[in-house]
Amino acid sequence: MTPVYIRKLRLGDHLTSRHWRNDPRIWEYTGFRPNIHVTEQVEEEWIKKVLAQTDSSRYAICVQGTDQYIGNVQLTDIQDGTAEFHIFIGDTAYWGKGVGAQATRLMVEQGFADGLHEIYLYVHTANLPAIAIYRKCGFEVTEESSEKLKMTIRKPSL
Repeated sequence: MTPVYIRKLRLGDHLTSRHWRNDPRIWEYTGFRPNIHVTEQVEEEWIKKVLAQTDSSRYAICVQGTDQYIGNVQLTDIQDGTAEFHIFIGDTAYWGKGVGAQATRLMVEQGFADGLHEIYLYVHTANLPAIAIYRKCGFEVTEESSEKLKMTIRKPSL
């Protein structure tokens, strides 16, 4: 397993992340495929816009020891103690190395520490590796359709 940490996303990360946005393998199971070729300028504008949002919390996933930026994890639509979870590992060399589970746990912990009581996500039903990771991290299926699942984790009561 490759140990990772998360840090706030920052301007400059767009120089790396723009390459990921143009890789169709990364977006195979998501609803957020770019519909244009993402240039450095397009990605810089995107990152400036999302960093200014007050209803989201966006983090970079980095490898411990090297500080290599390898993906993003975020909470969006934050309101009334709930938020939607998103993750992608952009550097495909880190797929299957335990990064997704670690980053998911870290983001859930951060969200609960920041006052959230419920975090939910949507995942394509064919994305079995992601579903397994989410279950392992404590998410439970709360809604189901033929194409996607809604999974939710609630902050444990004391």
